[in-house]
Amino acid sequence: MAALTRRARAWHGFVLALAGLYFAVPLVASFVFTVDVPGQGLTGQAYTRILGAPGFLDGLGLSLLLAAATIVLVLALVVPALVAVRLRPGRLGSVIEVLCTLPLVVPPIAFVAGIGSILRLGPERLSHTPLYQTFLAVQDERFPLALVLSYTVLALPFVFRSLDSGLRAVDVPTLTEAARSCGASWWQVLVRVLLPNLRSSLAGAAFLTLALVLGEYTIARILTFETFPVWIVKVSGSEARLSVAVSLLSLLITWLLLLALSSAGTRTTKNEEKR
Repeated sequence: MAALTRRARAWHGFVLALAGLYFAVPLVASFVFTVDVPGQGLTGQAYTRILGAPGFLDGLGLSLLLAAATIVLVLALVVPALVAVRLRPGRLGSVIEVLCTLPLVVPPIAFVAGIGSILRLGPERLSHTPLYQTFLAVQDERFPLALVLSYTVLALPFVFRSLDSGLRAVDVPTLTEAARSCGASWWQVLVRVLLPNLRSSLAGAAFLTLALVLGEYTIARILTFETFPVWIVKVSGSEARLSVAVSLLSLLITWLLLLALSSAGTRTTKNEEKR
């Protein structure tokens, strides 16, 4: 029995080491490419020039702003819907699940082609109606609301799975009935009773949405908005080392955010257990 346990541990260690090499080797090679310049030796110019690169702060700021708006919108849509499903189970749950997972089967290129067609034809057909200004507003380069709506649709499957697993571990009907019997309004039930029990799931959903927005290129490029990923690809044509350095930096920022959200969720769970 002990021999089998040691063999299983050795096998698990081998698989983890192989997976670690699979992810680490490309990252190490990318880092070496950014610091090893032929004729100059090791240099950190690719990293020291990031903040001063034209368009870096604008692209990163726009992507972070879009990510924040997408997180707020998708959580505002999914959380009340899933809570309603838990309170009144029935066919509505299946309908919501299908709607939320449908973006997984729609190719992003087909999705953005439809959005682009609507945004192009809308102003032409509605130029003499009040909706004309709406079509212009959603395409404002300073804050393209069209991207927020698109990213919200793409994030639905991930947010749905994260929140659904969290709600399955919570007795929503009992908590809601207890809070309502104490005089709490529906808004208080949602904000002060249910959401604190879903902090880990909310953090996971927020991180997945953030990672999606920071890494999405196709929709923003076809709709001609210069987000952070679009800027990275644009600058790669003239500054290859700078673009790779920025990509590594964005990956590091994403990992740090993941660790921060994970630690926040773990700390919250421990505090609740102590109480």
